[in-house]
Amino acid sequence: MPADQLNALTNLPSDRAPTRQPTLGVIGALRWMWRQLTSMRTALILLFLLALGSVPGSVFPQRGASPLRVGEYLQDHQTIGPWLDRLGLFDVYASSWFAAIYLLLMLSLAGCIVPRCFHYARNLRSVPPATPRNLARMPEHRTFTTTATDGEVIDAAYAWLRGARFRLRPAAASATAPDSVAAEKGYLHEVGNLVFHVSLLVLLVGVAWGSWLGYRGTVVIVEGEGFANTLTQYDDFVPGRGFSTGLLAPFSFTMDEFDAKFLEDGPNRGQPDQYTADVTYREDLEADLQTDRIEVNNPLGVNGTKVFLLGHGYAPVFTVRDGDGDVVFSGAVPALPQDAAFTSETVVKVPDAQPEQLGFNVTVAPTAPDKVDPATGPASIFPEANDPRVYLGAWAGDLGVNSGVPQNVYQLDSSAMEQLGRKDLGVGETWTLPDGRGSITFDGLSEFANVQVAYDPGRWLALVAAVAAMVGVSLSLLVRRRRVWVRATTDSEGRTLVEVAGLAQTEWAALAREVDAVEAALPGAPKAVKEQT
Repeated sequence: MPADQLNALTNLPSDRAPTRQPTLGVIGALRWMWRQLTSMRTALILLFLLALGSVPGSVFPQRGASPLRVGEYLQDHQTIGPWLDRLGLFDVYASSWFAAIYLLLMLSLAGCIVPRCFHYARNLRSVPPATPRNLARMPEHRTFTTTATDGEVIDAAYAWLRGARFRLRPAAASATAPDSVAAEKGYLHEVGNLVFHVSLLVLLVGVAWGSWLGYRGTVVIVEGEGFANTLTQYDDFVPGRGFSTGLLAPFSFTMDEFDAKFLEDGPNRGQPDQYTADVTYREDLEADLQTDRIEVNNPLGVNGTKVFLLGHGYAPVFTVRDGDGDVVFSGAVPALPQDAAFTSETVVKVPDAQPEQLGFNVTVAPTAPDKVDPATGPASIFPEANDPRVYLGAWAGDLGVNSGVPQNVYQLDSSAMEQLGRKDLGVGETWTLPDGRGSITFDGLSEFANVQVAYDPGRWLALVAAVAAMVGVSLSLLVRRRRVWVRATTDSEGRTLVEVAGLAQTEWAALAREVDAVEAALPGAPKAVKEQT
């Protein structure tokens, strides 16, 4: 560049206004943010974050599934446990941050899917495009000459393609090319895409509906005890944002018998084989009694509410008498399992005992060993209750239950108590406490079930949408949209030159066979093609 031109460019007049970039403004900024949110890239990022956010739900115990395990985890991890609780990692799927990711993903998918639905709907109504000028450029192209007239070839092509359920370009639209036929097939591919995307939206609505109006709660029910579907009966209850007590179905049931079976031999000895609970229930206060059996994959369904078995454990039954000989405690106490053999621990607190309050640390062995290993302490050797035995530690003094400070029901505060000794009891055996403090009798071993009651009004909508989405994606994957053209023209020698071409929307191996079939249906087609098809 000459020096004078360079100087002219670098020495601009001082009064010339600097170049100013256009501003987006509020509307433009909102439009840009919406486009970024509804892009496929953002949807994939949010989907990845949702999957990543679900990981703590499988790593840490969840209140919705097992509040007992959450309490046990907090007790064992008193430093990090409260911080994890503040972050919502014990109730991941009801946490605010998980809901925010889910809501953004739902908006992103809706903004991405709705325009695509209109696009697929337009494609579904579209007519085949006009015949291209150069058919030889198509992936599949055939040509031959025949003595039949071009009208006979076109009529034969129309007849065969119509019989093969191709959509034909209307005659009025083909007026500019009367010597050709344009046909298209595979519109079910677009139907599948449309059904899939609409079903995905409906699925999101169904899940959101269930999360908004539904609820889930857990409760520990000892064999022989009952449950009524009221808020006060739940050990843990997680309602949806739009939940009201009017959504609680007025049913009740009694767990008549709970039975847990375990494998007794083989390499998987001790593994669970079957959990069943026989229940008697009423759909409402005026309904007749009915019976049913709940299994792990067979919940009880009552008025749209499902009752699931989540787990089980053992509840030793005790009778405690104080120093005056009065029965001050009688009943079953659920114990928390500690290992695969269901060695379990619990606490019995007797604040009404006289002359002093009593407390017992209890270790339960459903199948007790012949001899306790002093290094490890009492432990069960098999999870089924073949030879139950309890190992007790007795304390007398102030339980601290009247101090106003909340206590863990599975923990005994013995700081203001005196230890009375230790004893192991079989079923029916009694331990008389020293110094006239009373006695405790081990009456037997009941079983309890950890039950989840769940109400999800959107589950059927979500199920139908999921099935429809699977059908839609199957159609879009199995059906190929393809186009076929037939052109017949007269060459310089008076013969009819026939061209047959085909094009698939995606690569499809069967396109060549379909083009061969069209060619074979035309008059004057080569004999080899007719024999091959």
